[in-house]
Amino acid sequence: MRRFRWWWGALVLACVAVLVGFFVFFGTESRPGQPFPRQGPPGRGPLTIVSLGDSTVSGEGAGAYTPDTDGKNGDWCHRSSAAFVEKVRIPGVSARVNLACSGAPAAQVALGEAKQWGERSQAAQLADVVKDHRVSAVVIAVGANDDPKFSAQVSECFKAWFSSDGPSCNVALKETWKSKVDAMVPKVANAVGDVKKVLADAGYVPADYQLVLQSYATPVGPNIPPDLQSLNGCPFRTDDLQWISTTGISTLSAGIKQAATQSGARFLDLARAGENHEACSGGANPASEWFTRLTLHLNDLTQVDRATHALQESFHPNAAGHAAIADCLTDFLTTQQGNASCLTAPDGKLHAVPEPVS
Repeated sequence: MRRFRWWWGALVLACVAVLVGFFVFFGTESRPGQPFPRQGPPGRGPLTIVSLGDSTVSGEGAGAYTPDTDGKNGDWCHRSSAAFVEKVRIPGVSARVNLACSGAPAAQVALGEAKQWGERSQAAQLADVVKDHRVSAVVIAVGANDDPKFSAQVSECFKAWFSSDGPSCNVALKETWKSKVDAMVPKVANAVGDVKKVLADAGYVPADYQLVLQSYATPVGPNIPPDLQSLNGCPFRTDDLQWISTTGISTLSAGIKQAATQSGARFLDLARAGENHEACSGGANPASEWFTRLTLHLNDLTQVDRATHALQESFHPNAAGHAAIADCLTDFLTTQQGNASCLTAPDGKLHAVPEPVS
């Protein structure tokens, strides 16, 4: 009998050791620091996707701007009801919040005192959102208005077209573009880090939400009809268009990807998202284009407070472009892991093509 008890006790101890080893090495489904699995984001309110950044996110060029961001009290953030965040469809997500602002630099997305058109920090605004929303995804696009000053470069290229006897704008850009992008990277990474801080302070852990940093699509390309390389559409030299759509945008995307890696965000590359749908690429049929051409609101020229913004919509994703980006982003957020590029598939829509694993 004693021999049997000894054998039975040894068997129990062995089983306990095996189970302890299993949980030590394989763990449970709980996230780090949490004793039990969590069912999505903390807090109360609807599951929500939030967008932050500059004009490519706010909806500049898509029209249908909210009255409070279309010049009222000097606010020109131009947030549109047609912006891609309003069109993303993710199961369970019922609310969408667009905090982006046209012209915003990384400092205004980050925590701090920087303002854009009178609006305070977007990260600080996010802190208010999480009080009554359960944020499941945050999408950011920012950086072009920092050291690269992309809009200013486009203006320089327009001046080069207008002054046909001078050098192309890409001649000077080739010398400084990479250094400008390099200087931008830490500013973007810092902004993304502040967004993460806001969510962490609200009780979120990384597994509660998806964090996406996306790059920029090329608004113009070299394959446009000569008659539209004018004030009727896209007044740029062919070699400048070639540089912008290749070296210019790819270098900028590489910098944004570097910032995503540094800040722990997933990266969605839009560099080739607009291929064959750039401004002026449709010739006589602009309906196929996903970007605005040179756009001048003549009525705005008659009002002092609006005159300087009469060209603001030029060379941005239009409503169709935002709908296309939304298709790709929906794809991307569904996969929940890895980086990807937005590319046109045989069905004519943009899809998120996963980045090859090296």
